[in-house]
Amino acid sequence: MAAYPAIAATSEAILGLLESASPGTEFEGARFDHYGAKELNDPMSDGVSLWLYRVTVNTVRRSSPPRLAPDGTRYRPSLPLDLHYLLIAWGSPLKQQRLLGWCARTIEDTPILPVGLLNHYGPEADVFAADEAVELVWESLSQQDLYDIWEVAKHNAQPAIPYSARMVMIDSTVPLDEYAPVQTRDLGYGTAAVE
Repeated sequence: MAAYPAIAATSEAILGLLESASPGTEFEGARFDHYGAKELNDPMSDGVSLWLYRVTVNTVRRSSPPRLAPDGTRYRPSLPLDLHYLLIAWGSPLKQQRLLGWCARTIEDTPILPVGLLNHYGPEADVFAADEAVELVWESLSQQDLYDIWEVAKHNAQPAIPYSARMVMIDSTVPLDEYAPVQTRDLGYGTAAVE
């Protein structure tokens, strides 16, 4: 399971995947950057931005059992998160459309980010364990949801692709105390004093 930098490592892996797969001749000079709400109001002139606009707890695996370490230590259950992104293309209208099409195809060709990719681009080495991966899925948003998301940059609203990175498991480092099995019970019964 992953350590707490897993959110940043997942974001880095998505942009790293796109940047490394970029066809240099067609999109030469295109930038690949992380954006927050502030950057949307002063965007780049040419490239792709990744905006993590929401993080939610995955309710499907919310009640996971305690995590068991290789040495047998039990830890509090991992926290399953879904990361919600907007992949936004910047440039002339036709270039935006070409970039979005290329990004959608590239992510569809690699919908599961393996541990090697996640740890390669991550802020720290070995954020994810050897058996982990993150799945990227296209997310459907209503017009109202899109309007609400773009409210922070209504003058710069652009065509974008919503993605979710599902089941990023953040491990706890808090061990669960283990005690010896109960052998006897002392219920504390005594004789009542009679007067």
